[in-house]
Amino acid sequence: MSHNSKGSSSPEPRLKEVSDATDSEYEAQIREAAPALRGRKLTAAIAFVAGTGFTLFGYDQGVMSALLTANQFENVFPQVIVNNTTPANHATLQSFIVAIYEIGCLIGALSNLWIGDRLGRRRTIVLGGIIMIIGAILQTTSFSYAQMVVARIVTGLGNGLNTSTVPAYHAECSSAAKRGSFIMIEGSLITFGIMISFWMSGSSAQWRVPIALQVVLAVVMVIGVFFLPESPRWSVRQGRDTEALAVIAALEDKPYTDVSVQQTYHGIREAVLAESHSGPSGMSPLREVFTGGPTQNFRRAFLGVVNQCFQQITGINLITYYATLLFQRLGLDDVKSRIIAAANGTEYFLASLIAIALIDRVGRRKLMLFGAVGQCITMVLLAVLGSVDTSGAQVASAVFLFVFNSFFAIGWLGMTWLYPAEIVGLRIRAPANAFSTASNWIFNFVVVMVTGPAFNNISWGTYIVFAALNAFIIPIVYFFFPETAGRSLEDMDVIFALAYHEGVSPVAVSLRKDVPPAGSPEADAILGIRSRDSEDRTTEK
Repeated sequence: MSHNSKGSSSPEPRLKEVSDATDSEYEAQIREAAPALRGRKLTAAIAFVAGTGFTLFGYDQGVMSALLTANQFENVFPQVIVNNTTPANHATLQSFIVAIYEIGCLIGALSNLWIGDRLGRRRTIVLGGIIMIIGAILQTTSFSYAQMVVARIVTGLGNGLNTSTVPAYHAECSSAAKRGSFIMIEGSLITFGIMISFWMSGSSAQWRVPIALQVVLAVVMVIGVFFLPESPRWSVRQGRDTEALAVIAALEDKPYTDVSVQQTYHGIREAVLAESHSGPSGMSPLREVFTGGPTQNFRRAFLGVVNQCFQQITGINLITYYATLLFQRLGLDDVKSRIIAAANGTEYFLASLIAIALIDRVGRRKLMLFGAVGQCITMVLLAVLGSVDTSGAQVASAVFLFVFNSFFAIGWLGMTWLYPAEIVGLRIRAPANAFSTASNWIFNFVVVMVTGPAFNNISWGTYIVFAALNAFIIPIVYFFFPETAGRSLEDMDVIFALAYHEGVSPVAVSLRKDVPPAGSPEADAILGIRSRDSEDRTTEK
């Protein structure tokens, strides 16, 4: 297929300008575009900033759970008190003040459909952080139920932007060998934030102090972003090829002429070229999400959406948001329930560290299946124990709430922030991640809103519902979710194109060892790019 596409999205004219530059001019451009940090220092800085964003995410999730039973909080917001003497609608109002945060997150995630590719990854994260700071200040200064609701929506807007951008940014700045463990660290830091929120709120501190801590985390994240480079994948899409090559070289801590750096760069460049030829000229990335053909864009985006949905219907936020209330239902008093909830959050964080070690060794599919099977069995046991009203059954139920968190932390916690960023192509990554993250928040909202009334009406039967949902996840993952471990982001384009041409399942192709790597002549042929690209590389070097 000819490179001389008339589509406005093709970066070829700019690439030719780069290739026409003299060696000395080209090297000067590379040096000028190079980030201040290189190698391990750069990857550590990216991990720190991304991790701060997800610590903030986890902290904000957990802090409201820990505050719902705090006397000082109940004095200001009596609408969250649920007992035999309060109006019947208080259970709904209690769920609403928790769940409305998810609506803000949903709006923030969907806004990435329009601003994600325009602003780039770094500026989007900064915008999200600033909005979260405003929301946290509004929450800290709240004196009425209505003000707290509005403040949580604003905070959610910023978090929605961040959660639909940070994983994609981190994935795009990571090597195939380490990408899984890096994103799993982000997942662990969600639980770290939850753990901190439980212990902070379990103290005698005024409830405004734990909420105000969000501002500190958001400021650290916003300031940290200014020391980081832009994603090389996004830079190539914008025609900033020299900058992209400089960043790749810095991330790998190698000269830009190194074979590995060049292959990564050309794999990205050719993915952009292939996508620019795959659809009608001038089609927006948002519209391309709904296309098929060799790119399989809709199928890949839908997998991300389903993956995020599955995380929520496991029932994890039944525990994250209502931990203190669940332990109170088991007969513990206010102080003991918050201490046990804090211990539960601590164990949750420690269990999440296991996934970091396993993700790139075991792969994505096996961890998802392991988690879903364990979660299903645990929910069945919780339902059985819930139907037995004895002190021994209550103790066992408390233990199994810890067990459920462990299975989830290993199989699903970080997975849904990693997998959607890996499975889609570069051109649609921003809108596809906006849709998948929106899916997370939609189902998060549903679960959080339903949980309070469900326990009031069907009690332990709520666990049966979530057991069935976990059972449903298992065959879907097995038959429809391709393996992404050990593959570059551009390799997934090759896998889906090859599956399309051969008329077979992408799952089967993803498990094969003979798939050519992106950037190779064989991969170019599968993607429909002329072999002349291989000759162009020699000129550009």
